[in-house]
Amino acid sequence: RRQTKTASHAVTELENTKDCSEAEKPVFCPSHPTEELRLFCEQCDQPVCQDCIRDRHQHHPYDFIGSVIHRHGDALQELLKNTQQHMDTLKDMLGQIDDVGSAVHSHTEAVAAEICLFASGYVKAIEEHRDRLLKQLEDLRMQKANLLHLQKTRLQQLLLDMKMDVEFTERLLTSGSDLEILITKGVVTSRLEKLNSVAYNVHPGVDNEIQFCPQERAGQCCGYEVFGTILNKAVDPSRCTLHGEDIHSARQNQLTGFTLLCNDTMGKRIVRGGEAVRVTITHKDKRDCAVKPTVCDNGDGTYHISYSPEEPGLYACCVYVKGQHVQGSPFTLMVKNKFREHQGVFHCCTFCSSGGQKAAHCACGGTMPGGYQGCGHGHKGHPGRPHWSCCGQVKESSECLDTPQKSLLRTVAL
Repeated sequence: RRQTKTASHAVTELENTKDCSEAEKPVFCPSHPTEELRLFCEQCDQPVCQDCIRDRHQHHPYDFIGSVIHRHGDALQELLKNTQQHMDTLKDMLGQIDDVGSAVHSHTEAVAAEICLFASGYVKAIEEHRDRLLKQLEDLRMQKANLLHLQKTRLQQLLLDMKMDVEFTERLLTSGSDLEILITKGVVTSRLEKLNSVAYNVHPGVDNEIQFCPQERAGQCCGYEVFGTILNKAVDPSRCTLHGEDIHSARQNQLTGFTLLCNDTMGKRIVRGGEAVRVTITHKDKRDCAVKPTVCDNGDGTYHISYSPEEPGLYACCVYVKGQHVQGSPFTLMVKNKFREHQGVFHCCTFCSSGGQKAAHCACGGTMPGGYQGCGHGHKGHPGRPHWSCCGQVKESSECLDTPQKSLLRTVAL
C-alpha cells in the first residue's frame, strides 16, 4: 500500500485466496458493461446478459449458466480426458523413438565394423588376386619371350649357314677354275639343296595377343569372389566359321540371319566377345543396292548377323573379323521373291474338283485321251497324286511357282 502504483489495488491474504476463485467474481458483458453475464445462449454457444437476450439473442434458446455448466463441463472433461490419453500415447511414442534411436546408433556402429572387416578382407583378396594376375602375366611374357628367342636363334643359325655357303659358292664361281668348280660342284649343290629344304616359319611363332578381361569371373580368393582374367587366345579369322540353316538363300523383305563362331589359331572355341566384326551384303547387279546387316555380340564368342533384303537377286556377302575374311567368306546369297501363295485348288483331279467340267484347265498338263472317263489319276501327264491347280505343285504347304510346270491341260471332246 505504500507504493504509489499499487496503493489503490485490492490486497488479500494468501490464505484467503484458496477459498476464493476468480470465477466467483462477477463478469460483466462487453456489450452492456453494467449487466453481469449470467445466461448462456445455446445457439451462439456463448455467455450473455439479460440485455443481450432482449437484443441480438431474442429468439435464441438460452438458460442460466448454473444450469448448463454441468453438461458443458462434462463434455469438456471428456475431451480433456481424451487429450490426456493422446499425451500419454505421445510420451510412450517418444520413449520408443528414443529407444529405437539408441538401437539404430548401436546397430549402425556394429554394421560399420562389419563393413570395415569385409572391406579389409576384400581389399586383401583383390591385392592377392592382383599379384596372381601379375605373376601369370610375367610367366606368359617369359614363355613368349623364350619361344621367340628359340625361333630367333634357329633362324640366325640358318641365316649364318646360308651366308657362309653363299659366300663360298660366290667365291667359287668368281675365282675358282673350271676344274675346281666341277670338283666341288656335288658338295656345294648338296649343301645348298639341304639349306633350301630346311622348313622354317615365315611368321613369328607367337603373337602379342594378351588381353585382360575385367568382367570375367576368376573364382574365389580368400573367400571372396573376384573378377578379372588374362586371356592369351587370339582369334584367327581363317578359323572362324559361319552357321545357319541356309546362309546362302533368303526371302525378300523377310528377316533372316546366320551365326558367326570365332575360334583361335588351334581351332578352339573363343568364349569371349568384343571382336571387330564387319559384314557387307551388296547386290551383284545393282551397285547402289546394299543390305544393312545388324551384328549382335552375344559375349560368348558368337555373333548373330541379321538382315532383311528389300530387293530380290544375287548378293555377295562378306564377313570380316579384324579386317580379314572368315572361313567361307565371301559367299553368294540368293534372295528370292516374296512368298507366293497358291491361287488355285489343291485337288486330286481337275475334272473331279470342277464337278466333271471337261473344259477345266490345270497346270499339271494331264490329258484325257478318249474324253472324260472319271478321275484323271491314271491319265497321261497327271502327277499321280493331289496337286495345286495353279502351278502343279504336289505339296500342299508349298510356295506357288512363277509358271506352271507343264502346259495347260488339253480338253478332248467326247
